Amino acid sequence: MNRQPSPVPRRRVLLAGSGAAAALAGPSLGASAARATGRHRSRAADSLQPYASYWFPDSLPSGTPGDGITWRSLAAWQPGTDRDLAFNRATVPLAPRFTPVPANTTARAGQARISALAAFDHTAGNPSQGSASADTYAPTHWALLDELVFWGGSAGEGLILAPNAPLVDAAHRNGVPVLGTVFLPPVAYGGQLRWTRDLVRKDAAGRFPLAAKLVQVATVYGFDGWFVNAETGGGDAALAADMQAFLRALRTAGAGHGLRVTWYDAMNRTGQVGWQGALDDLNRPFFQDASGPVADSLFVDFRWSARSLADSGRLAEQLGRSRYELWAGVDVESAGWDTATDWEAILPEGRDQVVSFGFYRPEWTLRHLPAGRTPGQFHAADDRFWAGGGTAPAAPGGADGWRAPATAVADRSTLTALPFASSFNTGHGLRWYEAGKVTSEAPWSHLGLQDRLPPRRWTVHTEGQLPDVSWDFDDAWRGGSSLLVRGALDAPATLELFPARLPAGAATVLDLTHRLDPASGPVTVEVAVATRPAPAPGRPAPYVHLPAGTLRPGGGWRTDTVRLGPLGSGTLHALGVRLTGRGGTAVAWRLGALAVHDGPVSPAAPGGLRITDTAAADGAVAVRLAWRRADGPVRHYEVHRRLPDGSRRFLGGTCGTALYVPGLRRAGAEPAAGIEVRAVHELFTTSEPARVQLPW
Repeated sequence: MNRQPSPVPRRRVLLAGSGAAAALAGPSLGASAARATGRHRSRAADSLQPYASYWFPDSLPSGTPGDGITWRSLAAWQPGTDRDLAFNRATVPLAPRFTPVPANTTARAGQARISALAAFDHTAGNPSQGSASADTYAPTHWALLDELVFWGGSAGEGLILAPNAPLVDAAHRNGVPVLGTVFLPPVAYGGQLRWTRDLVRKDAAGRFPLAAKLVQVATVYGFDGWFVNAETGGGDAALAADMQAFLRALRTAGAGHGLRVTWYDAMNRTGQVGWQGALDDLNRPFFQDASGPVADSLFVDFRWSARSLADSGRLAEQLGRSRYELWAGVDVESAGWDTATDWEAILPEGRDQVVSFGFYRPEWTLRHLPAGRTPGQFHAADDRFWAGGGTAPAAPGGADGWRAPATAVADRSTLTALPFASSFNTGHGLRWYEAGKVTSEAPWSHLGLQDRLPPRRWTVHTEGQLPDVSWDFDDAWRGGSSLLVRGALDAPATLELFPARLPAGAATVLDLTHRLDPASGPVTVEVAVATRPAPAPGRPAPYVHLPAGTLRPGGGWRTDTVRLGPLGSGTLHALGVRLTGRGGTAVAWRLGALAVHDGPVSPAAPGGLRITDTAAADGAVAVRLAWRRADGPVRHYEVHRRLPDGSRRFLGGTCGTALYVPGLRRAGAEPAAGIEVRAVHELFTTSEPARVQLPW
């Protein structure tokens, strides 16, 4: 998105043929800056590293790409020659969602929704399967999102971005569709009108080959559609007509696959770029024409006003469309929750919401923190941005004027079937834990391993002091994090965890894995279960409390199983815990896992494990692994190394059937490194291993 001149630099955009970033200021969209790095043992080890895919529509820039950048033509892409496809293919299906009774009286169901355009890394050099760092943007507020755009693109790297698989898998697990980006940049930042013409070129039969190619990419890679942003100036009405026809072809071809198209308010019907800040006669043909919908939604540029949004909503309804298919852009890249926003224009108090809204660059919650930031600091900031922070249902407004999304938009849930389990793993960590033991000391990130997490941060009901509730990375039962509750607990406190519609019968049980920190006072724990929904927004669900034992410090992790059969058959509408301390003594209680099921299940083992490629450098070997999908339901796969002393070291995980593992070094005089792959069930039970040897 282009920007009008401003004294404060706001965007960074890679100039064509340059490795330097330039400031781009004023209200509209920009692109990411670039960087990237670089089979068999004669190659550099990182040459095997797979990256998220990016392309130009067809013709490539003149000159030579920068270090680590590969110029590719989408027109020439074929799945059979895509070397990294197995690492970039998402496998988790898009989960259905429902809307529970809102957590507060101001959140609305069936009105405004939220889109977010987030940049997770540079266009080039964005690892396909996470990285060996916990310092990463790990979104968790999926319950408030309706669409996530994998944002990026630059004239010096590529203009069409496919989201990487871990992001798509995490979003799909929570019912959120993910869109790739088609970015045609302003001329001032390297955009060339030939790329727009390449995109909308017709073949001899009058079809749009690249519309079909975009649908093929999305279906093969497993994501949900495209955000199309045409900001290259110099076009004419004929080019605009071709773009409109291209959009219709893209939407029509993708509809049968469940794909969607969002159009950004830039190019108008004249072929010029003129950000309207509204749905109006100039951009309406890209949203809806006499033949019906052209795009599924429109991202309205940041130039909107209260009047233009009101007029836009009315026009959408006159066209037979929902006003909530319009996203009013809110640019939070530079100021986050301090962004000056006319919230009343979108979310007026006491009246129906006007349109939906879209955040540009909410990863500010990570980027604004100083060097040395921790995952806990990031999540505290992210929770404040989305939920307002605190341990009670948030209220609208506030002293700083920020309207946290949870105060306006009803959250949604995918908890509709058994079994369900969460180990409160946020998708990154300082170490990797299994059964409370560290099996890797290395920091890591991989969003595909993220669990379904409590959506309401944080709702606590108590007559006493409110405890502090947070994600904690100093200890975990499984993955990289646990849920930590600290406070005096001078009165019983009920922490809401999950709204749900889970079926329950005579055999249904709830497993709670928890422990106290050493300096904690004792605490009595009860499972809070509601078989009826909350009576009204902002009211707690009618919980029944079932004993789960009394914990004392020094006991370590333990799992308590609570039978839900005495509640009778029916539906579980809410899950939580009630904690009771002793005489106001400070408590530090950790929740490591929660599971609801009708009995344990063990998954089948994967088959056909093999090493498909290797590369060595500086005494370390990188490998690419592949295997066959295990029969039956599998949540993800985990890869370990079996060391000579018999212990296992966690190497990584993925929802797919291929993994890149870097940095393997010989342990002592072992003749070969033993590598094992296990299938992991939704209940986190694991299969027998598939094994392969890497000879030294």
